[in-house]
Amino acid sequence: MTALPAWIDDRLDPELNKKLTQRHVIETMIEADRPFFSAQQIRARVRPDVSKETVRNRLAELREIDIVAAETYPESITLYYVNHPESNWPLSPEGQQALAYDTPLETLSLGDFLRLRNPAGLRTLVLAGFQLSLVLFCAGTVFAVLAVDPSIQSENGFWEAAANLFVVAVGLLLAERVVRTVRNSDSWGVRSIPMRSHSE
Repeated sequence: MTALPAWIDDRLDPELNKKLTQRHVIETMIEADRPFFSAQQIRARVRPDVSKETVRNRLAELREIDIVAAETYPESITLYYVNHPESNWPLSPEGQQALAYDTPLETLSLGDFLRLRNPAGLRTLVLAGFQLSLVLFCAGTVFAVLAVDPSIQSENGFWEAAANLFVVAVGLLLAERVVRTVRNSDSWGVRSIPMRSHSE
């Protein structure tokens, strides 16, 4: 059984002894760890033998005591969410905190790297290493066919690999910035031309 936050627990009516309780509905929503639910999705997670109308009744009660809020969209779709007072939109405080973090690689400090304490950052770093290794392999294949060797040479294999990897990383970064600048400036002069219908 989920330990509910105090702001929820204080508002629930313990006297409401029904087949489907307010507590069961809100516990189900919190345990699911997702922002939105339709009444049908909540019904599928609680008891399958309760009707959709019963679920809607409990949700209406929870809305009245400001534990649950809802948004109605076109085609009569209503989505319900826990109305966390700490958040300005349908997201738990934990979810909002997770979104505030930088990417795993940006949170990987030198200390975490040396002590192997940031698994997400280390996995991201390893994945980037695999991808850069593939880029280097492809570049090496092309240069071998062209019979050129533009790589940086060193007697120390690690230094040589690091220097070549650095050059490739800088090259990829510069290429990405050039492409982004070209896309944003519309320097190609390609504009969409509206199609004329035969009736015009």
